[in-house]
Amino acid sequence: MFTGIIEALGQIESVENHGGDRRMVFAAPGYLRGVRMGDSIAVNGVCLTAIAFDENRFTADLSGETLSATTAGGWQAGRRVNLERALTPDKPLGGHLVSGHVDGVGQLVERHEEDRSTRMVFEVQAALARYVARKGSICIDGISLTVNEVDGRRFGVNIIPHTLTHTTLGGLKAGDAVNLEVDLIARYLERLLEARS
Repeated sequence: MFTGIIEALGQIESVENHGGDRRMVFAAPGYLRGVRMGDSIAVNGVCLTAIAFDENRFTADLSGETLSATTAGGWQAGRRVNLERALTPDKPLGGHLVSGHVDGVGQLVERHEEDRSTRMVFEVQAALARYVARKGSICIDGISLTVNEVDGRRFGVNIIPHTLTHTTLGGLKAGDAVNLEVDLIARYLERLLEARS
């Protein structure tokens, strides 16, 4: 589990193809102190397992499923990524509960400045639209955000300057794809209601 509060910006150092899978090395100088073999690290919202590491980088294997269901299939060396280590009992829950299991890929369709924040409008796949609610939580590329409004398959969020400069959102432009994870509570509530009927 994660919180959606980004702890560091990293960079993809290398990408190796292994059949339909890929092995990637992520550079994050000084961020990985205390990491242990098998630890979970969310990379742009995708939960990955550290299979090799030192204080400055870690290696993870990405399956064909992960590559096809997330934006990871298009990741190349040099790309900046959002990083968050798994939630521990002593870590404050500043965002919302995030599993690191991406529900789908969305797209930034509009971006403009609004007072001191940046307004971003995203479009989500039709199958996920019902889980996005005004004033609810959503995870975009691993970042916990509050939905300001919903209009069909589109929803808007406001990004404060700190989030813009300390995550990859600052570099997003219209047309860019993002990983989306909807609120866990909405998913479980739907499942409970299905079971009752």
